Amino acid sequence: MKQLTVLFVAICLATGAYSQKNKPAMKLNAGIVTDRLKESKDFYTKVLGFGVTFENEFYLLLHTPGKTAEISFLLPDHPSQQPLFQKPFPGQGMYLTIEVEDVDKLYEEIKKKEVPVIIAIRDEPWGDRHFAIKDPNGVGIDIVKYTAQE
Repeated sequence: MKQLTVLFVAICLATGAYSQKNKPAMKLNAGIVTDRLKESKDFYTKVLGFGVTFENEFYLLLHTPGKTAEISFLLPDHPSQQPLFQKPFPGQGMYLTIEVEDVDKLYEEIKKKEVPVIIAIRDEPWGDRHFAIKDPNGVGIDIVKYTAQE
């Protein structure tokens, strides 16, 4: 699962620094407010090979293999957080896209781990080959190998 690149379309989890002439670099880390920290950690580390960057009793920060992107999880209603960051994610309306070099290999590995596949592996007319699973928070995860259109 080399060079995993996580791209949020709805939330746009960037895979690296963003820079333009005369603008500072930027890095984006999307977070999910959830009471499923343990389940999220197990899913992302055991199913997708993410690593743990930081963890405490109310916050979990994970990174992709190669450390090119991060995703975080935060317990709802935690007294250390402002109200904006306290309401739990409702489990829909968000998805992640993870780009991989060998989507077929990862598909077989995930099936062996008995992770439910929501969308079976398929080729799209625009060139993508992909499949989809769902994380413990209800986030759809589209795992894709991009192919340039001819």
